[in-house]
Amino acid sequence: MTIDGYLDYSALPDRLSGGARRIPVETPSGRFEVWTKRVGNNPELKVLLLHGGPGATHEYFEAADSYLPRAGVEYHYYDQLGSGRSDRPDDPSLWDLDRFVDEVDQVRRALGLDRDNLVLLGHSWGGILAIEYALAHQDHLRALVVSNMMASAPAYTAYAEQVLMPAMDPDVLARILDLERRGETADPLYMELLVEHYYTEHTIRMPVAEWPDPVRRGLDNINPDIYVPMQGPSEMGMSPEASLASWDRVDDLSRITVPTLVIGARHDTMDPAHMEMMADRLPEGRYLYCPEGSHLAMYDDQERYFAGLVDFLLTLPPPGGRRRKR
Repeated sequence: MTIDGYLDYSALPDRLSGGARRIPVETPSGRFEVWTKRVGNNPELKVLLLHGGPGATHEYFEAADSYLPRAGVEYHYYDQLGSGRSDRPDDPSLWDLDRFVDEVDQVRRALGLDRDNLVLLGHSWGGILAIEYALAHQDHLRALVVSNMMASAPAYTAYAEQVLMPAMDPDVLARILDLERRGETADPLYMELLVEHYYTEHTIRMPVAEWPDPVRRGLDNINPDIYVPMQGPSEMGMSPEASLASWDRVDDLSRITVPTLVIGARHDTMDPAHMEMMADRLPEGRYLYCPEGSHLAMYDDQERYFAGLVDFLLTLPPPGGRRRKR
């Protein structure tokens, strides 16, 4: 059964949908549980999905249900701690990049994923997390996918300020920035303006009334207690006080030696030229460009996005093998 062009996840048969698992995660503040769910069964090819935000949910990844099962790819939904169906502790000290990397490693071990089968796919903030995980633990990866995320937060912010903002209606931009300066991002007008003039241009290029249900749920369920301190109140770059504001791994990309697919899109909040550069710097890098897509290219350039992703996954060399860049 399909809804809005994707499979109804709840209607998938047991042989595809697998079972949900709550995985205990040890943190400096004690033990909590995170939610995961497996779809499919492929001992040699297992994709662990790292959602964006920070503080969003696995829900917008449900577009994969129309493509990955038919390709025979096993994949695992996962709500990071503080997000979605996972525990949501009221402890700001937990919203730390290194701690999230450790969490991913604990989830990996609990799910039995390792270098013979694990492809880590991170989208947006999940791309930051995936890059950091690869730099710390690439010996546990078969491959990596960085979707719609630049390797530099300062470069991301500069792209928003120098390219995307000047293209907006100046009166609208002034109203948005004024609300941000006054700390009034909870005002409904703020989100109204962002959605109409920024989201529909650079996040998902569809009229709001046509946004698929997984996108609505994913955006509606973002946890601001994680998002705001790590990213800032807006998606138009990162706020100077955000904990990720100075994150930059461009010079470290050459250390990631596993096969890596970088996905960029023409209308993205992220600079597609920067993401192509990332693929060039990665020793086993490959670039997938979505000319009709934006930040959620998995929806607004869906066929191209998943065709490229599936091709990458199904043409991976055997564990320990190498393939040419293309």
